[in-house]
Amino acid sequence: MTRAFLFPGQGAQTVGMGRDLAEAYPAARAVYDEVDEALGERLSALIWEGEQETLTLTRNAQPALMATSMAVMAALRAEGVEVGAAAYVAGHSLGEYSALAAAGALGLGDAARLLRLRGEAMQAAVPAGEGAMAALLGLGFEAVAEIAAEAAQDGVCAAANDNDPAQVVISGDRAAVERAVEIAKLQGAKRAVMLPVSAPFHCSLMQPAAEAMAAALSEVAFHAPAVPLVGNVTAEASSDPDAIRARLVEQVTGRVRWRESVGYMAAQGVTETWEIGAGKALSGMVKRIDRSLEARTVGTPAEVQAASGAFGDA
Repeated sequence: MTRAFLFPGQGAQTVGMGRDLAEAYPAARAVYDEVDEALGERLSALIWEGEQETLTLTRNAQPALMATSMAVMAALRAEGVEVGAAAYVAGHSLGEYSALAAAGALGLGDAARLLRLRGEAMQAAVPAGEGAMAALLGLGFEAVAEIAAEAAQDGVCAAANDNDPAQVVISGDRAAVERAVEIAKLQGAKRAVMLPVSAPFHCSLMQPAAEAMAAALSEVAFHAPAVPLVGNVTAEASSDPDAIRARLVEQVTGRVRWRESVGYMAAQGVTETWEIGAGKALSGMVKRIDRSLEARTVGTPAEVQAASGAFGDA
């Protein structure tokens, strides 16, 4: 059994996530305490007791999801499962920071501060209401790329997340994205829906955020990850700290090549994926990309116990 550890991105956040882990595992609670200290606020209180609307704000959701993924990793370590049990780590958008922290390439406090800055910079890059994202289902990447190009006659519209064979997310100026949604419906999309997001992520409109992240990342210590990272921008594995740092900057404006990333890991012999953290979105994508892969979620104490048992049986 060859495993990959996958780390979720924005959209997986829910109030209360990770609380049962923090109650069951002191090491998981310590993760939230360290993130609170790094940010100078009780993000954990927002995660466990706050309002969903406030948690969903990009500046909060990004470090909160990373903290929860790292709490799961701490619980797994308490049960004897180290990151080295995986052949690869990969994360969806902000999840790439979680993957790097899990693999020891990036400190937990640094990851929290970087994601807080990333969230704020992404939100500030485009005035509220001017950008948008939409999910186009049932058309495939090439068809969506052509639709985005057609819709971008007088504004930015680009494929932002190539999630799986049936789901591609587009991003850009609101008018152009709305035009793409109408074109997609005419071309037979199963669904074409605007997404409730606060900014148009992973397109050229995020260039100011990319510049902010380049400056911040240049001041943070990176180490070679304990296991290779399959990057969003390249859909290939790397253990080079300088290359990973550069790809994190490119990732802000670049496409999340998730479908290709999962395909790459399968081609390298991965047979099982563990989604580490909140939600089950990535596991659903994995099954739509390659039904031969076994996809499991690890986010609750019971799932940690089950994963530990599976590791012990391997």
